[in-house]
Amino acid sequence: MRSAPVILHLDLDAFFTAVEQLHKPSLRGKPVVVGGVGGRGVVSTASYEARVFGIRSAMPTAEARRRCPNAAYLYPRFPAYRDCSLAVMSLVREVTPLVEQVSIDEAYLDLTPTHPGADADEVAAVAEGLRARIRATTGLTASIGAGTSKLVAKIHSDLAKPDGLALVPAGEEAERLAPMSVRAIPGVGPATAARLATHGIGTVGRLAELGADEAVRLLGRAHGTQLHAFALGLDDREVVTERAAKSVSAETTFDVDVTDRVRLGLHLRELAERVGERLRKDGLSGRTVVLKVRRHDFSTLTRSTTLDQPTDDVPLVVRHAERLLAGLDVADGLRLLGVGVSGLSLYTQPDLLDGLLDAPEPPVRAASGDEGDEEFVRPDAGGGAGSGLKDAAEGEAALTEEAAMTSAPTWRAGQDVTHAEHGAGWVQGSGVGRVTVRFEGPHTEVGRIRTFAADDPALAPADPPVWHAQAEGGAGAG
Repeated sequence: MRSAPVILHLDLDAFFTAVEQLHKPSLRGKPVVVGGVGGRGVVSTASYEARVFGIRSAMPTAEARRRCPNAAYLYPRFPAYRDCSLAVMSLVREVTPLVEQVSIDEAYLDLTPTHPGADADEVAAVAEGLRARIRATTGLTASIGAGTSKLVAKIHSDLAKPDGLALVPAGEEAERLAPMSVRAIPGVGPATAARLATHGIGTVGRLAELGADEAVRLLGRAHGTQLHAFALGLDDREVVTERAAKSVSAETTFDVDVTDRVRLGLHLRELAERVGERLRKDGLSGRTVVLKVRRHDFSTLTRSTTLDQPTDDVPLVVRHAERLLAGLDVADGLRLLGVGVSGLSLYTQPDLLDGLLDAPEPPVRAASGDEGDEEFVRPDAGGGAGSGLKDAAEGEAALTEEAAMTSAPTWRAGQDVTHAEHGAGWVQGSGVGRVTVRFEGPHTEVGRIRTFAADDPALAPADPPVWHAQAEGGAGAG
């Protein structure tokens, strides 16, 4: 264990919605929801103003609309989020070279190389200085937890939200953790919490008092040993600057439940192409092909098959995914389909028998309008450094592909646009051949609204605006 609280966990506050409020003055201080805005959409991020109404990540957008019909519901703008993330992480790496970025909006830092022998006061000063520079440079706010371990830092960055710092001095870890619910410990989900509750264990302190042997008896050797150590505040995991991704996947959510196996097959091939492109770009291959489906009743199933050798070959991935899909009953319809490859490695061994098998038909692009809203959720913190950026890029590509398949302009709520006469703005809404645009940006007052024909030649998509450090003002997400 470290002798000083030199491990930081930085988490940008309500990141996606904070960027939206930063770029759109009319939304500052108001409820904003980012995610799939269609009937099958899912909330990715809710601003703090929207969370007052009980809106949370992964909630169906339809439920969010019932709770807060007057919120702004926007499609994700991944280029904007990526640019802001890169700016923040650049500032983070000026503090220390030991940075482990676990998603697009969070990272661990180890101050040991640049601040050897730092005490709690010095760590607090460094953390506050970093938060101030992030706000001054990007207009965003960040919350930081500081402690002697990744466990303590992560838990306390959540407690510091929004826009705060929570530091735990060395030696006070167990005391600070004791009154918290066992759910605060990573690895304690609903099932584990329920099992512990049957033995009268509801807090971290009670789990710590249980004893390692009893924890192992209740939870198994690996799980019980780890959770008991966490309950005592013990965590010797290092900050790792590079982490290998565990899997590559792509998925889509349909507007209407799909029962047609031919249509499902077309989507499956599209998804496999995206997965294969990601694998080849990163120089990876994998042994396990995974199929994910969500049924009409929201139940989710995953099926997988493991190959003899790693592969990045799309036809091979498609063939095995099709076999997995053929084993599922789709008569009642699927609302989501996903394809992934896991068990990744840095080499590919061709299947010597593959050429003797019947070659599958080439991938066929779905017809215009066939794709549903992508299910944009917070990037998985379990991926590699910058994995959130890869997920964001994948979502961005999906939106671009959908727009390219449509002959008429596709205008999405929140999209950046420019008009030949009125300048830069963003789409407030569209439908019935019309599109409403609010003309404003990060350095303007609340902008005026204009409505145009959806095919107005003077209106065009635009790149996200840039927030400059010398400008005054900031994000309203807190």
